[in-house]
This record gives sequence, C-alpha cells and structure tokens, in this order.
Amino acid sequence: MFPTHRPRRLRRTPAMRRLVSETSVQPRQLILPMFVKEGATEPIPVASMPGVVQHTRDTLRKAAVEAVQAGVGGLMVYGVPLTHDAVGSGATDPNGILNVVLRDLRSELGDDTVLMSDLCLDEFTDHGHCGVLDPDGAVDNDATLRIYADMAIEQARSGAHLVGTSGMMDGQVGVIREALDEAGYLDTGILAYTAKYASAFYGPFREAVGSQLKGDRKTYQQDPANAREALRELSLDLAEGADIVMVKPGLPYLDILRVIADNSEVPVASYQVSGEYAMVEAAAANGWLDRQRTILETLTSIRRAGADMILTYWAVEAAHWLSS
Repeated sequence: MFPTHRPRRLRRTPAMRRLVSETSVQPRQLILPMFVKEGATEPIPVASMPGVVQHTRDTLRKAAVEAVQAGVGGLMVYGVPLTHDAVGSGATDPNGILNVVLRDLRSELGDDTVLMSDLCLDEFTDHGHCGVLDPDGAVDNDATLRIYADMAIEQARSGAHLVGTSGMMDGQVGVIREALDEAGYLDTGILAYTAKYASAFYGPFREAVGSQLKGDRKTYQQDPANAREALRELSLDLAEGADIVMVKPGLPYLDILRVIADNSEVPVASYQVSGEYAMVEAAAANGWLDRQRTILETLTSIRRAGADMILTYWAVEAAHWLSS
C-alpha cells in the first residue's frame, strides 16, 4: 500500500494548483523604478539593462501613465542631472531634474498611483557618494542629514507621496520625519531603506544614473556577511518613524527579507536590483532560461520570503502577464 501519503494529488491539474497556491503576485504589489535624464531629447538606452532607458520628461510621463494603466502599484523616480558638484546641490534645487519631474508626474497622475522619490545624493555629487565628504574624504553623516532634510521637504513639495531614504546614514529617518512634520508635510510617508547592503549587484544601476562614484560605500551600506545588524537597523527605523521598510537587494538576501518581515510592524518592500535584472536578461537572451517563467518565479520567491511589495524593472511587463 506504500506510499499512503501522496502530495502529488494537489499538483495534478492547473485548477488544483491554483486552489492550493500559498503565494501570489499581483500588479498592485509591483513598483516601477524609472530614470529621467536632464536635457535628454530622446530616451537613452541603458546598455547593461536591456529594455531600460533614461527617459526624457515627455517619455517619462507617457511611460508612467502606461504603468499606472497596467495596474502597477507605484513609481520610484530617479533624476539624472547634467552637472554634479561636491554637495549635490541639484538635489535641493526646486528646478533640479528630480523635483521638476515629480511635479510633472503628480500633475499628470494625481493620486492614481503612489509616487516615490529617491532621497539620496549619489546621483547629484561629483564623487558619487550618498553624502557630503569631510576634509579627510570620509562621508560626513550629520552634515549629510541636514541636506537630506532639505531634500525631503523639496520632494514633498514637488508631489512625492513617499520619500525613499536610500543613503544609509545613521538617524536619517528621524531627521527626515522631523523636517517633514515641521514643514507641514505630515502625510508624506517614508520608505526606509532599512537593510541596504554594499552589493556588487548594483553595477548596472550606476550606469543608469550616471554615477560618478570613486571608491565604494562599505562605510555606510551593510556588510553582506551580516544578518543581525539588519534587525538593529529595523528597530531604529521603526523607532524613528518609518512607514515602510525595505531590504535591498532582493534574491541574494531572501533570508534577511524573511527575518525583517517576521519582525516588522509596518509593510515590507524588497528591491529586485539592476544586477538581478541584468543576469536574467543576459541568460534569457542566450537561450539559457525561459524569460517569462524565470521573471515570475523570482517575483514569487521574493513575495514568498515576506515582501508586501517589490521594486522591479519588470513591473509593467509582469503586470500584463499577471492580468492576462
């Protein structure tokens, strides 16, 4: 009579598999990262990320509308300026590219989506770090926080529903929350990059934002070998007022994502970063992987590990597949 237990009974037909499926991915859980290049007259392809471009202001608006119509839950916007300086002054300039396009998108979309802005200096500095430097060339945490406060106010004024604190400075969530509240932006939320690791998987992204990085970010982003400190960062971000917390990257840190999800009092996001995207696209282009199945499997695995929402460059395409 052996075997008496037959798990395959629940795998026999598509209908049965749908009935007992434990994890689902829905378009509303996907967030599309978008890049816009100051002064661009046509979209500029990002060579290391096939299918991703640096938009013009006009094509950004069009692509954003298409993403919302596809059912994507939110947009994360990155500005790529023409000029850089030591303090990233374009980040706080009301006429800086990121703030301008936030106003464009909020005017176009209103509250039909969740508009998110990258609150970090790396796209705007001439050294590519996420903060300003002290005389010895180290990132000055507290001087950077003062600039972050100004950035947050300007991004909120420009229409961001959520500001994404990606710089990994100590105390950034608390300083930004206080600045927003004092300026009257009590309803502007904070998407905290709680566990952001110093990862090799960010390589293609740095092409996408025209990074000027010299050196690395190991003095402020987390060590890939460490897990416990992610919980410390979580407790600090929650205490400082984070509305959503995030783990970045995605697939290489599913263990961290699970721990954060099990301990978080607020929704949890995961960022499927540029290197993850590039690997799958390269393998699919060579015929080594079934592209659609692989993309959906990666998204499902991130959801299964505990993410309530996923930032992914496949957001629109996946939304169409999931809705069909």
